[in-house]
Amino acid sequence: MARKKLLKKRPHRKIGAPPGTLVHVGEPSQEPITFDVVTYDAEHFSEVTFGVREVDRCCGFAKARGVSWVNINGIHAVEHIETLGACFGLHPLVLEDILNSDHRPKLEDYGDYLFLVLKIPFYEKEGGFRVEQVSLILGPTFVLSFQEKSGPIFDAVRDRLRSGKVRGRAMGPDYLAYALIDVVVDRYFTTLESIGDDIEDLEQELFAVPGTNTLESIHNFKREMIQLRKSVWPLRELIGSLQRGDSKLVDETTRVFLRDVYDHTVQVVDTVETFRDIISGMLDLYLSGISYRTNEVMKVLTITATIFIPLTFLAGIYGMNFEYMPELAWHWAYFGLLGLMLILAMGMLVFFRIKRWL
Repeated sequence: MARKKLLKKRPHRKIGAPPGTLVHVGEPSQEPITFDVVTYDAEHFSEVTFGVREVDRCCGFAKARGVSWVNINGIHAVEHIETLGACFGLHPLVLEDILNSDHRPKLEDYGDYLFLVLKIPFYEKEGGFRVEQVSLILGPTFVLSFQEKSGPIFDAVRDRLRSGKVRGRAMGPDYLAYALIDVVVDRYFTTLESIGDDIEDLEQELFAVPGTNTLESIHNFKREMIQLRKSVWPLRELIGSLQRGDSKLVDETTRVFLRDVYDHTVQVVDTVETFRDIISGMLDLYLSGISYRTNEVMKVLTITATIFIPLTFLAGIYGMNFEYMPELAWHWAYFGLLGLMLILAMGMLVFFRIKRWL
């Protein structure tokens, strides 16, 4: 099973810089940044996509009627993220955290808006496991979402808003933020389902013909579970704080839905812990299997050596160059000695079988 290296060193150029310094920390990208803007209310819906040079057009949605959702694909262009932050009145420390893709999930209340950091897991059988960061800004009339790379992760939410057949169009930006969080949590279920299928395959391989690749796969899964645990435990705390908090930006109606997604997060945590226990057991089973096979080999070698010790003793006696050995003058001495050796070997095998050493 080919896997990418899980623990990578990301470029970090902020050492010694003062707080609020805007520097992109993460994987470098040449992909152009785009801004997907959706505005809607109970009766109207519109969407448009801007290029990176049109970032100023996003400023008009800061106080637009209805709900505005600005999704930013890419966070590596620092100056454009800074411009967008100025339009929506974001604190420099918030912009600093958005540009740093190494943050753990968290929730911060800045009064006029809420800042959330989430982690989205991605898993491919050949490509392995990776995590991308998504930052959300929940304001009184808008939601900003920052993705490291463009992707279809939030397309289902856009499709529901386009259809106009769900309650989302009639509710505020807090419900939109809930919908985005729910998509992220659902992604954990999808990822864990794929990992669970591969763990089952690995279990079959473990009982069939385990090798060094099996051990490598077990260690890869173990690291992936650590990464998942580091992402989902803070996510549970984040959703719990959002649900129980007293922010006026989150309506009581939305808190009911947040309780539901909190329960889903608890299920994800339980599944991650279960998989960790299974993988730890697989590692113990692999080591026990290696030890058992080694003991089997040593047992065969020991039994073989034990059988040949008395035979070697007899051969050594009659290999000595003494002149007076009465048996040497006997006509059947050679065949008698071979017969004695055979009887000794068979007798020892029978003895080992009685002792259940074979």
